[in-house]
Amino acid sequence: MRILFLHPNFPAQFRHLAVALAKDSQHQVVFGTARKEGSLPGVYKALYQTSRTAHPQTHHYVKTLESAVLQAQAVYRLSEQLKAQGFVPDVVYGHSGWGPTLLIKDIFPTAELLCYFEWFYHAHGSDADFDPNDPINADDEARIRLKNAPILIDLYSCDRGLAPTYWQRQQFPPEYHSKINVLHDGVDTEFFQPQPGAKLVLPRLNLDLRDVPEIVTYVARGMEPYRGFGQFMESVALLQQRRPQCHVVVVGENRVAYGKTLPDQQTYKDLMLSKLSLDLNRVHFTGLLPYSEYLQVLQSSSVHIYLTRPFVLSWSMLEALSTGCLVVASKTTPVTEVIEDGVNGLLVDFFSPQEISTRSEEVLSHPTRMASIRAKARETILERYNLAELLPRHLQWLENRDEIFK
Repeated sequence: MRILFLHPNFPAQFRHLAVALAKDSQHQVVFGTARKEGSLPGVYKALYQTSRTAHPQTHHYVKTLESAVLQAQAVYRLSEQLKAQGFVPDVVYGHSGWGPTLLIKDIFPTAELLCYFEWFYHAHGSDADFDPNDPINADDEARIRLKNAPILIDLYSCDRGLAPTYWQRQQFPPEYHSKINVLHDGVDTEFFQPQPGAKLVLPRLNLDLRDVPEIVTYVARGMEPYRGFGQFMESVALLQQRRPQCHVVVVGENRVAYGKTLPDQQTYKDLMLSKLSLDLNRVHFTGLLPYSEYLQVLQSSSVHIYLTRPFVLSWSMLEALSTGCLVVASKTTPVTEVIEDGVNGLLVDFFSPQEISTRSEEVLSHPTRMASIRAKARETILERYNLAELLPRHLQWLENRDEIFK
């Protein structure tokens, strides 16, 4: 099989699939991407570059569409080069929404087009209007509706699609559900596994917490309202008042990955540090970490806090569960598809720093009593999200063996 993966980032959700396919000499694997960094064994990386970015003067309702069209145009030109070199894919598998897949049926009409459907935008009932302190207006409603334009083209054009969770598939128009199966990317449970008694020492960052008895962890791509960063920091302030030996480790970049930014280039980290009275000797911001260091953070965690609006479920929550973390998580729909309160984690009100800190302190005060919840957390991932079991199903799906869903 000749397969072309498409994603502006590399390798994103397709890492394990691309590597597995490339191990078989019967397959020819090409990955079209805009990201220069990184490589995968046996995978030919084909770079594309958009001719420009969306014009500043473009109406803000359709900037997303213009960006997607520019991506599609760049991929079309890349595809012409691949075709001239003799590569015509049997299957094209791309991430919907960014734009690379929009013109595939024109340049490769005989190829089967598969799309990874991560999210469909709604003004009401999911992430956008979740926070009553951040209301949306008619302008937001129009912008959000039109943001779906490239995704709707993919829904129409694709032969088949996947969504990683039932909650995420639920966001898509019901008339397209027959095209979208649910299959998570999978968690590498061999890598993300518990290590009882693990100590957190990261020499590269001059961080040594080996003698710290209580470590609260938090992981997100950015520090932002979508992932409850403000509520988390407020809960940290409360915890510090009651737990003098508690340290907090925050993994992620000081930026916004999803949602609105603050004016004047202020960050949410700056905002929360200016608002709260914190002992910063006990709060450690690591930035993004390589996987080996990230794993050490999870393995040393006394309690891991994960908060999210009703939005895309983070890999980090599942990786924390796989590592046997005691996860205190927001009682929001993407989370409750995985976590049952008191069984494999603890659920809290997204908007209540008081409840977040109280339940976290409950974990810190009764570590032995919580051992069964940690074990069940790991068991949940092994049973439902284990890469070793899901990767073969992905490969079967790529081969159009849809009976795996029956």
